[in-house]
Amino acid sequence: MSTRYHPVAHCGGLDDPRAADYDRRWLAVNSGGQWITRDACPKLADISVELRFGYLVLRAPGMLRIDIPLDVIEDDDSVRTAVLVGQQAVDVVDEGELAAAWISNYTGIPCRLMKVHPDMGPVDWPE
Repeated sequence: MSTRYHPVAHCGGLDDPRAADYDRRWLAVNSGGQWITRDACPKLADISVELRFGYLVLRAPGMLRIDIPLDVIEDDDSVRTAVLVGQQAVDVVDEGELAAAWISNYTGIPCRLMKVHPDMGPVDWPE
């Protein structure tokens, strides 16, 4: 039995064991700083995820794909913030305007794609 990994929380999953290190590393966050789940936005489930040549590749129906670098040194504190995942404040890094426009256009919800900061300890993801 294979394990399914979800590099972007609540988006499509992968059976690829290489994805284990990236499981729930990214998340969609609304303008109020809250994590967006499939319950709030069922379209997240239609975003497919792939790891390819050092990039997180996101695809969605009717959208061009977007490639996000997997391993970037997070040294720009101006894009660092905290968001709520359940009741936990999680240290995250904003993936920028292009990623925000892509995910907002697809979901129809103003939101941003965030990456859990590598120095953040374990995240207690609600089920």
